[in-house]
Amino acid sequence: MRTAAYVYTGWHPIAERDISFHPGFTEWELVRACQPRFPGHAQPRLPLLGEYDDRDPVALGRRIQLARDHGVDALVFGVFWCRGKRVFEQGLDDGFLGGPLGTSMPFACMWANRMPRRVLPVARPDLPVIDPSRLVPSDVADFVQFVAMLAENYFHRRNYVTVGGRSYLSIFDSTFFVRELGLANARAAVTAARRWLAEHGHRDLHLAAIEPNAETLPLVREIGFDSVTHYVFLPDWKGPLAQDYAEYAELRASQWPAFATTSGLPYMPSVAPGWDASPRGADFGATRPDKYPWSPVVTGEHPDHFAAALRRAMAFRSPIAIDDPLVLIASLNEWSEGHYLEPDQRFGMGWLEAVARAHSASQK
Repeated sequence: MRTAAYVYTGWHPIAERDISFHPGFTEWELVRACQPRFPGHAQPRLPLLGEYDDRDPVALGRRIQLARDHGVDALVFGVFWCRGKRVFEQGLDDGFLGGPLGTSMPFACMWANRMPRRVLPVARPDLPVIDPSRLVPSDVADFVQFVAMLAENYFHRRNYVTVGGRSYLSIFDSTFFVRELGLANARAAVTAARRWLAEHGHRDLHLAAIEPNAETLPLVREIGFDSVTHYVFLPDWKGPLAQDYAEYAELRASQWPAFATTSGLPYMPSVAPGWDASPRGADFGATRPDKYPWSPVVTGEHPDHFAAALRRAMAFRSPIAIDDPLVLIASLNEWSEGHYLEPDQRFGMGWLEAVARAHSASQK
């Protein structure tokens, strides 16, 4: 069972954020500034190895090497694309592919079909969780162009991840993708992308739908997806402010089989070491808004609980079978959302050591 950790490549300045915030802005400012907002709130959560620029192959390579040494088998990089425009691509292209593990560490891509936020920390609780300006429009031609870009830049590499011999690609907001294109055009887009790959000598796709909603889940097989998975599948987004890690990790594991049976596709589980997006939201004190990024907050997280969650994921067998599946981990470095494997000042190497323990247990 291979583990694949998601990677957020937003740890360097980009022109769009320079304009929205100030020159040189990164979310490290949010991470270091966050303070506890209720008794027992574990903030700030700070990297043991310090802040870094993920365009730097030495800095990023050091963290990836630690992940690899502790049993992370592959990385899944978020690729931000909107009709030919890309942002944050330097973390993948320079920091990873330009580094010492760029030709050997297995990696794959996830279409992060969102644009970065223009206001951080979020200070307006009356606005939509997803501002319309962040939505990524697409159509058949655009999706083919996107897949072609991935094929020409990434799929052809020897260390690109395959599932069943096909290049693995996931779509972060599969529900929006289907709603935006409509059922017929979504199916046409996937079919056209596969045709382009075949005509240009590339492997076929293994296309994974991330977190399709209840309306979309029964449609994904018809559209042409090959599996279902999640990004962060831990808190109850409409539940209480504070949610216990062990309780909710066990609850989510009990729900995994239904994603396969409802979709008619294999389900590949995703586990996270925690969840707390407080750094991305302004502090409203006792009047804390009941929506992202202010709530919920997962509490009681610990490497031992995370190791148990990983062991469950590694032991899981989808009711709709798949050869050589992945266990997804969210994530390597989403510090501003409180889910990361990189060493921190609370538990040191604990999150990575949990991966190693889970791997060892799965091989017995």
